[in-house]
Amino acid sequence: MDSLVYRSRRSGALLTALLVALASAAPVAAQTGADAPAPIVGHVDRLERQTPRSSLHGYLTAAREGDDSTAAEYLDLSRMSPEERAERGPELARKFKTVLDRTLWVELEALSDEPEGVEDDELPEFRDRVGVIRTDTGAVNVFVDRVDGPDDAPIWKISATTVERIPALYEEFGYGPLGEWLPEHFFTLSLLEIQLWQWIGLLALVFVAYLFAWFAARAALGVVRPLVARSDSTLDDRLLEVIAPPAQLLVGLGLFTAGSRLLGLALPAQNFFRGLEKTLAVLAFTWLMFRLVDLFSSWMSTRLKSQGRPSATAVLPMGRRLAKGVLGLLAFLAVLQNLGVNVTGLLAGLGFGGLAFALAAQKTLENAFGGVTVLADQPVRVGDFCRFGDRVGTVEDIGLRSTRVRTLERTVVTVPNAEFSTLQLENFAPRDRFWFHPRIGLRYETTPGQIRYVLVELRRMLYAHPAVDPDPARVRFVGFGASSLDIDFFVYVNAADYAGFLEVAEDLNLRVMDIIERAGTGFAFPSQTLYVGSDGGLDPEAARKAEEQVARWREEEKLFLPGFPPEEIEALRGTLDYPERGSAVKG
Repeated sequence: MDSLVYRSRRSGALLTALLVALASAAPVAAQTGADAPAPIVGHVDRLERQTPRSSLHGYLTAAREGDDSTAAEYLDLSRMSPEERAERGPELARKFKTVLDRTLWVELEALSDEPEGVEDDELPEFRDRVGVIRTDTGAVNVFVDRVDGPDDAPIWKISATTVERIPALYEEFGYGPLGEWLPEHFFTLSLLEIQLWQWIGLLALVFVAYLFAWFAARAALGVVRPLVARSDSTLDDRLLEVIAPPAQLLVGLGLFTAGSRLLGLALPAQNFFRGLEKTLAVLAFTWLMFRLVDLFSSWMSTRLKSQGRPSATAVLPMGRRLAKGVLGLLAFLAVLQNLGVNVTGLLAGLGFGGLAFALAAQKTLENAFGGVTVLADQPVRVGDFCRFGDRVGTVEDIGLRSTRVRTLERTVVTVPNAEFSTLQLENFAPRDRFWFHPRIGLRYETTPGQIRYVLVELRRMLYAHPAVDPDPARVRFVGFGASSLDIDFFVYVNAADYAGFLEVAEDLNLRVMDIIERAGTGFAFPSQTLYVGSDGGLDPEAARKAEEQVARWREEEKLFLPGFPPEEIEALRGTLDYPERGSAVKG
């Protein structure tokens, strides 16, 4: 900080020697104004008070080192008697340094480094303004004046007008009784513009703020917990536990902020601690919001599960991460703002860069939004067997950029979410039944009686099968094909998964073959067949029996065509042995 505020004495000496050399080589123009003494060529002041900047630098250096006697020589004490100068000069120099530390941080680079000072500031030629101190009674200007120094050489000092205001300024901005009570070395010893007693006060304040916040949090919880315990919901109990730690930090931070105002820190230290306090406040608030986001996510997950919607919870982790990311970004920008960074200008400056970044990240953002869409709409979930495009597989992971699917070949296909969300997705996992819909063709030699027999027996078998849903369980003679008499099935099978459906479908196919065989007919060939030799052909005995059975059904009025009556369907339901009798697998 010293290198930023104060220039070294060597730089001042070199500059002074340069000015003296220039003054020796050319005549010096006489200054106008009755109170402005003309410079004496060739004179070098031992305290380097030839310019406003070097004079203020010398004063601040001496005062910071605790050399009040030397610092007093930079004050214009001409309105005091020699005895008052010796007695009050060092005290005024010390008090003025305290006032400047708390109210006006002098930017030496802004002061003139010319012996004549600033000539166009609408002030008398012998006077320059250092700064303005804001008081309860109004603004007080701090001036430096060019006065006669040793051997009548012009030098710059803190003006007598300003010196007269030092007691009143110290009364308002000084340390009060504390400055009179503490030993002098507590004020002369300092580190980073913070005096020894202020360091002690800061450490004590941190300890007191922590203890107070801890006791306040315990007391508040002791009062609120019994009230919260009366409610039936556990949400308020969890909310209390979530809020307590960040609230304790904020209470301690507030106490430290209030207490630090009483320590009378120098402006750089004040600015540092103000920024630190604001940063900690932002972090504490962000911490609180993070905990609230976690609580809300947990509460929503429990609520959705209780409502029978566990699939909707898949979107919560991504939503939680997104909310925390936005909060973290806002907190980061707030911290930068508190540290003095012009966030608005920074964001504006990043406009073209942000545009280029957005164009470069277009696919990434597209995939991210596609992942959000997949998680929100839930067309498929992790573990679901699905068809995507012209492929099938089991979903293993849905990420922000892509979705991974394990195929039947046991390979893993990674599909970008932007593409996956636009595909036609067929999810096999949530279906409650499986569709059994084969179409069989009987030979054209089949008689109408045989077809009636087949239809009745097929329906009887379907209604009686325990794994077949009877509503609907349709079997219809649908038409005459090119080489077959076509019978169509429209049946739903109650199965837990695809493997179970294949078991039932296998059993149904075998039973269909048995019925076709009992009817004395057969399956048609889908192509023309040239018989060179004689074959068994149709079984005339079986055909005769089938036709006789149909005739008996007619006589008994039990020919269930075109459909079975409801009472017959109910009587048949579940009467078949499934698995078949003799099967090693028991149902």
